[in-house]
Amino acid sequence: MNVKRLVILSVAPAIVASSIVLVLGFAGIRLNIASNSLPPGLYLIVPAGKGSDLLICPTGIAEKVSIKREYRVKSFGCGDGYAPLLKPIAARAGDTVTLSEAGVAVNGKLLPNSKQYPKDGIGRPMPLVPFGTYAVLPGTVWVISSYNRFSFDSRYFGPVNLDEKVRYAKLFWLF
Repeated sequence: MNVKRLVILSVAPAIVASSIVLVLGFAGIRLNIASNSLPPGLYLIVPAGKGSDLLICPTGIAEKVSIKREYRVKSFGCGDGYAPLLKPIAARAGDTVTLSEAGVAVNGKLLPNSKQYPKDGIGRPMPLVPFGTYAVLPGTVWVISSYNRFSFDSRYFGPVNLDEKVRYAKLFWLF
């Protein structure tokens, strides 16, 4: 086998995979294989308010931490040059969120796998939303993953403003 053929055979799969992701994106479908906050699969981008999940372009401390720690990959999805985070919506306007040592409760119901951890998986300190009870204000949501107990979500950066760059999504197909 010559070198040219070997290079083509090794690069072709990456080109095909990138093309598929690009086509899915233009079709309004998000391939989730990088985020551990939700199961791997295909997620449809849906009109505002219609999905149970949210693609967010974090701001403030969440943006800084997610980039510095490489929680987000380089991409064209957000204005900062990185991919949005895909997170499940746990609380909407009118709900009450309580953060305690036990975890996050929404309207009194404790969410599984929602305990805050003072350090991430490799020992770096996490920003923590102080324990307490919070009213979810109009125009905001809290995103908390019950799927992954180590998810970087609202227990670390608080509510997400819906006037920020967000897109709603809903599960289409699990892998």
